[in-house]
Amino acid sequence: MGVIVAAAALAAGYLLGRLRPWQRLGDWAADQVRFTGARVRGGAARRAVVVLVHAVTAPRTSWRIMRTPATETRAPTPVRDPDWVANRTHHDKGGTV
Repeated sequence: MGVIVAAAALAAGYLLGRLRPWQRLGDWAADQVRFTGARVRGGAARRAVVVLVHAVTAPRTSWRIMRTPATETRAPTPVRDPDWVANRTHHDKGGTV
């Protein structure tokens, strides 16, 4: 009986070491907090779960990440030159070089 329990414990430890659910859960929570800011989308229950999971899996960095603003994911808008006609080169006008 003791050998079966020891083998099951060894197999469970091996699987947990390979799958690393604690680290994956912490990475997921860190991404949720980092990219959505202090206000996680999805309601109060999801926000509480994300903050709780992150605080439990990464207590040293949870406070720092919660205080930093969310990263901007929008691409910068190109600036257009209002005088582009006056600033064209001969090649831009359709002529040859």
